[in-house]
Order: sequence, then C-alpha cells, then structure tokens
Amino acid sequence: MRIRILFVFLAITSICKAQYSFSGYTNPEEWDRAVYLSIVEDYRKMSGVYSEQIIAKTIADSTGFFEFKGNMLEAENRIYRIHVDKCSDIQQGANHFNGHCSDSEALLFIAKNTDTLKLPFSFGNQVFCRVESNNPKANAFVKIDSLKNDMRFAYGEFRSEANRKLNNKKWFKTLQYFGEALNEPIAELYIYSYLSDRSSDLHSYYVEDLKQNQYYDNLKTRLETTYPNAPYTKQYTNELEADRYMLSASHGNTGSNWSLLLYSILGLSIFLNLFFLYRFWKRNQSKIVDLKAKLSKQEQVVLEHLLLDKTNKDIAESLFLSVSTVKTHTNNIYKKLNVQSRDDAKSLFTK
Repeated sequence: MRIRILFVFLAITSICKAQYSFSGYTNPEEWDRAVYLSIVEDYRKMSGVYSEQIIAKTIADSTGFFEFKGNMLEAENRIYRIHVDKCSDIQQGANHFNGHCSDSEALLFIAKNTDTLKLPFSFGNQVFCRVESNNPKANAFVKIDSLKNDMRFAYGEFRSEANRKLNNKKWFKTLQYFGEALNEPIAELYIYSYLSDRSSDLHSYYVEDLKQNQYYDNLKTRLETTYPNAPYTKQYTNELEADRYMLSASHGNTGSNWSLLLYSILGLSIFLNLFFLYRFWKRNQSKIVDLKAKLSKQEQVVLEHLLLDKTNKDIAESLFLSVSTVKTHTNNIYKKLNVQSRDDAKSLFTK
C-alpha cells in the first residue's frame, strides 16, 4: 500500500514539474520591456510578427531579464517565436497586421512543454543570438540562418548574372542537404518555405527539382511519421499536391489557363483568409473594449496588472494602495466580468 501511494505521489510530482521555462535578456536601453511569446502553426508565417500567433506577454525587469513559464504548450515539438519591438499596445494591431513590423527583433526556436530555454546576451549586448536548451533541436533555426548569411556573402562577392546563377544552383542543394542532415522535419520546412517561395530567385530551381527529386515525398513521410497531427504536416501535404497539380496542368493543352485559374483561386483564398482574420481581430478588439467599459478607471488599471500575473501585494505596491483595496477591486472585476478567477479573466482577453 505504501509503495502504491509513493508511486502515485511520484507520478503526480513529475506531472506538476512538467513545465517549460523560456528566459533571457533584452537590452532595456534599446527595446521596450514588453516581450512576446508566439506559437507558429503556419510555416509560411515564420518571418514577421503576427498578433494572432501571440500566446503570452511578459515584462522584462530593469536589467532586461524576462521569463515565460507554465505548462500550457504542446507535448511535442512545435515552432515558437520570442520577439521584442518598439510598438505600443495601441500600435500592435496596425503594425503587425499581415506580419509587418520593421522595428522588431525576433528568434525562432523549436520547443515542447517540458523544455528549458535560455537566451543570454551575446557579444556587444546583442539579443537573441545564442540559444541554450535541453532540447537539441532548439537552435536549428539559428543554424539555418547562419548558413543563409554565408549564402548572402557568397552572392555579394561578384554581382554578375553568371555568379548569381551559379550560386542559385549551388545553394539550392546546399540548403536542402543541410535541412535533411538536421534530422528534424519541421526545421526542414523552414528551408522548404524559403526555396519554394514564388517570389524567390530559387523558385525556378524548386519547380524543376520537384519534377524528379524524391526528397519532397521523403520529407512528407518524415513529417507524417514524426508529427502526424501537427498543422505543418497537413499544410505541407496540401502545398505539395497543389504545386504538382500545377506542374501537371502546365504540360497539358490548357496548361497556362489552368495555372492562371489556380493562381486566381489561391489569391482569392489568401484574400479571404486575411479578410476573415481582420474581421476576427476587429470583433475581438471590440469585445475587449466592451468588457473594459464595464469597469471603473481604477479597476481597469488593476485589471492590467492582473493580466500580467502580478500578486495582490505587487499591485498594491505599484499603485500605492492597500492589499485589501486591491482585493476589493479584484472582486468587483470578477463580478462585472462574470468570472471566478484570474485565469477566467485572462481567457477573456487572450482569445
């Protein structure tokens, strides 16, 4: 009996400790103290900052130190981003819509719910340049970006058409082989999205490569085996089928018409997606405004501190109030928002 109780206790303890911790430093002299954590479920949106991907926000202290921790992440590897910028909360929606944020610094990494990740300062107090993690896959994107920087340097040595073509052919294969050697299919998608980008000079090589190279089917198999339920797998499968359909149609008598039709459908789909995302964002913003309108000005201020996970004591010290006054405001907030706890209140403003 004692052994059984001990086993249950150890099992519960291990579950309680199964949480992530992502910490690091920003430069408070250069960046705002707000730091954001996002989950990237669309590998075409790895570059940029998208407000709909943000899952947590924290405030760095006076030294620039910040930390995200909890146990709400996926149990298997996913793509995450930590970023800082110089946008105020009011500017976030406008500046980040469709991924545009020119004044930001971000880091992509691979992690799961049990991982520890540290982002220390690098040379010259540069942020997000080094990754220290118990997950060996965490820094895959840093390695890929380093290789892409080498590629840009090679292109810059001689600015001629001949040099560009030679480098296109060389680096297409180099990046592809490098991605496969990482032995992490969602890291390969970072390279695949770059090589298959229709706006890239490398896209024509991708089209020719797709006709004869089994690499793409092998990547699909690796994704289906390792991440059968991840959104990346379904997205990649659909894109591969669409690109092959276009290749097949281009060899028929009405190839150009089919291509034009498919591009039109894809363009309409992208437009509709953006439109509905914008509608969703507008409705969510309107909902937040309506909820906050129920509260007094003092309660709104207390609510902002509650959403940052501050204790009643911390809130009292920040606002020069007594702890009992903070508790009173908190109870009034719960009643007016029709919630029972801080987590319930946070859910209203983070959906």
